[in-house]
Amino acid sequence: MTPLSGSNWIANEKPNDNTMLRVAGHAERTDVGRQRQANEDSYLARSPLFVVADGMGGAQAGEVASLTAIQSFQTGLPDGSPSESIERTIATANRNIYDQAHADSSLSGMGTTITVAAVDADTEQVYIGHVGDSRAYRLREGILQRLTKDHSLVEEMRRRGQITEEQAEDHPQRSIITRALGPEPEVQADMTTVPSEPGDIFMLCSDGLTTMIGDDQIRDILMGATSLDAAARTLVDEANRAGGRDNITVIVFQVEDPVNPLPRGEQPTMVRPGATRHERRAARERSPSKPRRRGKVIAGVLAGLAVLLILFAGVFLATRQAWFLGTDPAGRVALYRGLPYELPFGVDLYSLQYSTAVQTTSLPANRQRSVTDHSLRSEDDAVSLIEDIETREGLTG
Repeated sequence: MTPLSGSNWIANEKPNDNTMLRVAGHAERTDVGRQRQANEDSYLARSPLFVVADGMGGAQAGEVASLTAIQSFQTGLPDGSPSESIERTIATANRNIYDQAHADSSLSGMGTTITVAAVDADTEQVYIGHVGDSRAYRLREGILQRLTKDHSLVEEMRRRGQITEEQAEDHPQRSIITRALGPEPEVQADMTTVPSEPGDIFMLCSDGLTTMIGDDQIRDILMGATSLDAAARTLVDEANRAGGRDNITVIVFQVEDPVNPLPRGEQPTMVRPGATRHERRAARERSPSKPRRRGKVIAGVLAGLAVLLILFAGVFLATRQAWFLGTDPAGRVALYRGLPYELPFGVDLYSLQYSTAVQTTSLPANRQRSVTDHSLRSEDDAVSLIEDIETREGLTG
């Protein structure tokens, strides 16, 4: 189905000087999976508001339920505190779905999960609203924290100590949820307020992702991706590679301090936060410092530096124009930019651009050679080759 997605307001609006936190960027991806005929997931990505809904019901009822839930948030949040506004909008969505189901017998029994995240600039917090077994996560300094609790039969059994965490992962009744939007005229949403810092990465997803890959793998993908787009794509690809038993939807977004924005362009998604909130407020109040005086530099040193700069410029130009295929630390086919060489003191002349879900060792011998010989290619040639590998492995449609 067609998602309701909005453009990133950061690129179009000048932030208020008093804004303490904003969304640096976001990426989203939805996929029908490998075993379903239709996609009953819906999502809204309209910074600073993000929503994922996973519908359920016969025929097209699940799709109707999830889309109805998303439409309730399409105009943004009503006035009031973010937490109260999210809770009221979830209640409205629930009533709309309930009324539709009782007015149309073909929609009887439909429902949907919902997970909502809203970034509040002034308080530097992310407000989470949640019903069902879709999830929200936060990645900070290499630690992935789940921010929601599943409203499912298996999760309740786990909390009561009736089954272990390991048993819950593969339990045959894992998909049975105990709370959803639509079945009843009223629903209780879980509300959570999460303090945030620049560099934090948040992820919302349907259970089509988390039933296929575990939290450790999600963390590794988010940590290793070269961009938010690459992270979202790899998460969906890995879920499909693991079986793709359900629809898969992922939203990933990162927050930053407007005064000290995160670097743009090619970069790892994992960026350590900078100063604390108190330090950043103090920095705004300080006047710009005066430039330091530079000492005299002898002509010979300047000449030597000039030669080094020319050499480095040549190497840098080569690393921007050359591409090659290789294997990432997880053993997957990957796309690299630069030259396949390492200099002393741990200086690499290449950077990882994209990791597929394909293990290099799973390829035929001739394909393995094209990945491991590190032949330099043009960007178009390298991208074409990696897309061909994914197509042959059934990862693109």
